[in-house]
This record gives sequence, C-alpha cells and structure tokens, in this order.
Amino acid sequence: MTATEREPKASAERGRWLRPLVRALAALVVAVVVLLGGGFIWFVWHVPAEEVALDRDADGIVVLTGGASRVADAMELLAAGHGKRLLISGVHRTTTAAEIARQLPGYEKVVACCVDLDYSAVNTVGNAVETRRWVRERGFRSLIVVTSSYHMPRSMVELGQQMPDIVLVPFPVVTDRLRGERWWMSAPTAKLIFSEYAKYVFALLRMRIEPLSGPLDVSAIRGNAKS
Repeated sequence: MTATEREPKASAERGRWLRPLVRALAALVVAVVVLLGGGFIWFVWHVPAEEVALDRDADGIVVLTGGASRVADAMELLAAGHGKRLLISGVHRTTTAAEIARQLPGYEKVVACCVDLDYSAVNTVGNAVETRRWVRERGFRSLIVVTSSYHMPRSMVELGQQMPDIVLVPFPVVTDRLRGERWWMSAPTAKLIFSEYAKYVFALLRMRIEPLSGPLDVSAIRGNAKS
C-alpha cells in the first residue's frame, strides 16, 4: 500500500475515535454548565431579600465583619439576650473595643462585659477557624451567625466544616442594594452575586478535596494567614 493510499485510511481511523471524544467532551461541558446554572439558581433563591425573624436563642453569637450594619445587628441581638457572648471576627488590628462602643452608643456596657474581638481572621476560612477556637474555649454548643445575606451560604458551609457538632443559626443581614432590588438590573450587584457564588462553589470543591481531619493547629493557620 502506497503512502497516498494509507493517508485516507489513517484519517478515517482518527475520525472514528476523535468524534466520540468530541461528543463526550461536549456532553461534559453541557452537564457542567447545567449543573452550575442550577446551582446558581439555588444559590440566588437562598439569598434572602428581606430580614428574617430569629426564632431561637443560642449560647453565643458570631458576626463576620465586612458589612456596615453587621456589627450593629449582632450587638442588638446580644443586648436582647439572644446569646451570652458575641465574637466579632475579622476585626482590623487597629480597632479597639472602646472604639466599637463609641460607634454604637448605648451598647457600652454590653461591649465591656460580653464582646470578644478576633484580629487573626483575614477571610471566611479564617473566620471559621477562629470561631471554632472561641466556641471550644467557651464550651458553647449553639451559635447565631451574623453576616450579609449573600455571604451566608458560604459562611455556613465553612463554619459547618469546622464545627459539625455545633448548632448554627443563620441571621442574614440584607444590604440596601439587595432589599427589594432586582439584582440583575444592577451591574455592581450582579457582579457581587456571581463572585460570591463562585467562591461558594470553590469552597465546596476545596472541602471535598481537602476534608478537615485531625486536631486543629491554630498557630499554623495564623502563621499562614499572615504570610
């Protein structure tokens, strides 16, 4: 058989295995798109657009910093007796309890007696790690979680990963741009929602690849956060 005769035969053989591979890859891409699209719909559906009523108390309260009204809402819950102590996680290193009390007039006594500040956390994973340490030191079994509504799904999975034996009660804070607004009509809000969903998916994938195991080395995690 000459080279000219072999070339069409080789091309046909390549086509026989290449076409099924292309179809399989196309099907995989479609499946991933459908899965991510369905997950995004679920995510948006579970981001509250209105404040929710807290239907139970807990041993402690944790607020993850980042939103303007998160700390004020958490302080109000503490003052109302919904928890024994409050952890403000992710506080800037220059912020003091006295400064927080000045910013929230009327809560000076509550801040002085029942508020702890976490300066170590620099992201949501760090929030979860430091909250776990605080909860164990205090011997708490239940926790009210205060953060922005769009941040709540990721916060709950991160906290749940670190504290599977602790009852977590979400208290989402609804920002003004999500309150009764069609988020898809605002480019900044849509970008925020898509970004948070991507971080949520990444967190789920990371937990499947690197499940939490063994005792927690807090000092090592703090060192990594600073580097």
